[in-house]
Amino acid sequence: MAPERLPAPSVPDAIAAALKVLPDAPGVYLFSDSAGKIIYVGKATHLTQRVRSYWQAGGEPGAHRIRDAIAEVATLDWTVTDSTKEALLLEATLVRRHLPKYNIRLRDDRSYPYIRVTADPYPRVERTRRLVRDGSRYFGPYTTPGSVNAAMEAIKRLFQFRTCEIAIKPMERALERPCLLYDLKRCQGPCLGNIPVADYQREIDGVQLFLGGRSRAAITMLQARMESAAEREAFEDAARIRDAVLSLETTFDEQKVPTSGRADEDVLGIARHGRHVAIACFQIRDSALVGRDVHRVEAGDSGDAELLAGFAASYYARAGEIPPSIATATELSDPEILDFLSARREGRVEMRVPQRGDRARIVRLAERNAEEWLIRREAEEDADRERADAALSALSVALHLDASPARIECVDVSTIQGAFTVSSLTVAQEGQLAPKEYRRFRIKGVTGQDDFAAHAEALTRRFARSVADGTQRSGEAESRAWSLPDLLVIDGGRGQVSAAAAVLDAAGLTIPLVGLAKEREELWMRDASAPILLPATDPGLRLLQRLRDEAHRFAIGYHRTLRSRAATASRLDGIRGLGPTKRKALLRRFGSAAGIAAAPVEALTEVPGVDQALAARILTALGADRG
Repeated sequence: MAPERLPAPSVPDAIAAALKVLPDAPGVYLFSDSAGKIIYVGKATHLTQRVRSYWQAGGEPGAHRIRDAIAEVATLDWTVTDSTKEALLLEATLVRRHLPKYNIRLRDDRSYPYIRVTADPYPRVERTRRLVRDGSRYFGPYTTPGSVNAAMEAIKRLFQFRTCEIAIKPMERALERPCLLYDLKRCQGPCLGNIPVADYQREIDGVQLFLGGRSRAAITMLQARMESAAEREAFEDAARIRDAVLSLETTFDEQKVPTSGRADEDVLGIARHGRHVAIACFQIRDSALVGRDVHRVEAGDSGDAELLAGFAASYYARAGEIPPSIATATELSDPEILDFLSARREGRVEMRVPQRGDRARIVRLAERNAEEWLIRREAEEDADRERADAALSALSVALHLDASPARIECVDVSTIQGAFTVSSLTVAQEGQLAPKEYRRFRIKGVTGQDDFAAHAEALTRRFARSVADGTQRSGEAESRAWSLPDLLVIDGGRGQVSAAAAVLDAAGLTIPLVGLAKEREELWMRDASAPILLPATDPGLRLLQRLRDEAHRFAIGYHRTLRSRAATASRLDGIRGLGPTKRKALLRRFGSAAGIAAAPVEALTEVPGVDQALAARILTALGADRG
């Protein structure tokens, strides 16, 4: 029996007009809904053919994920590119930026950390979350901060390199005194002007070999350094390098995997549990398993081939390294992705679907890891949901609420003797912390240390941004509005609750309100003559404590940031000839007032607009000792 064909969707007038002028060229197209929100991003070799096909009859029911979106499309936009490879890269960028709900994308898509080796004459090694085409080499992405921190600690033990942002010219002294890393033998000290570029670069070569998974080559290089240190009778250095070599050799032996295929390859394994999908990526370098990442993917009704293609486009668009071979259990649905990967790698990338042997076994192992990860993650989410439900139920009983509070907000104020007073707002949605909803305020209308007035100002500004029940907004205005909470928590006792209640009354809002006093963890309801005391083990109290502690942490972090900015600005303020533009340029170059004070006059004069006289005034104002 032939599959049922989908009828042609109706074409809105705005879309019909746009379809008539679509160019017959490669590019990216964007579908937006009536509120102007982008709901789908796609790429095409021929924009005309691809986009018009969505409003034509044909295809099996459910075969086109985007078919579900067509009814919501109100406007169409596009960008023409020079090639399909450029279109694929732009598509991946736009999907990460706009997070369209109908695109296949990583569930946890965000700015992952990388390790960057800069393109300076004396390269520095640093963590970053930004990929910039500046000649630097990037390693990653690392899926957790812990993994990138572990990698940084490993290379710091093994190699000597700089992490500072000081401008250093070959064989020229940049600092009067080296930093602590030089004394700890963690850096060769190129800032002293006595390290040839070639010698420093050999150290960086070792860093890049290690980060790139070339453990055997890194071991060979370290062994040569160990022998050289022994010949110089630098036995302490030789012993340190020997221990590093032994550690690397042990790790390398443990990571080896049986292989009859390429020594450098990524292996992708996919697993499903209902509509939940995870993809595991094994990184094999020098026949050793050097990394394993697992990502949850937004699936919809897509098949494995389409999911793997979408994952490859998103993952490798930002990968620091692309291997010459990728193994999966299924061919990708879009062969153009291989051209894109080859262009990014500047070398051929092949896709393999092994049917037997070691590589087929490793593909199955990757699939099993993806499945185990999904099972574990779903169990954790179920447990989190049960704890959240128990906490919300306990709160609704203890506080006599009409229903469980789906959205809880907590407000805290931080100040030191009335200076740099700030307020933070943290949010729990369905009993789970929601960091993306957090907000912070710099209190401007309060003089001195007045906690009640600071709370009142923060809440007044917060509720000015809300949408009351029944109010309709659309487009950009809706995206800026904040939902009203089902429970408002104030960090404080009866006085702070009274200040918050006055704000709610003035705004005509009837929102349940409770204060959490720190000393005895008392709960104060508005107009209450006595506090509510809950057991320390009460799940509702624990949820409020977590939210309060988050608000405290968030406020203190903002407070420290403002103090740090003010301290740096105050040290640079009042210097004749140093305006905001030059001040920003100096801080961008040297990182801080301390970095500026440690720099020589010659380095300061390299900043546009800073001459010898101004550099001397800056160093004098900062109290830099040039004796």
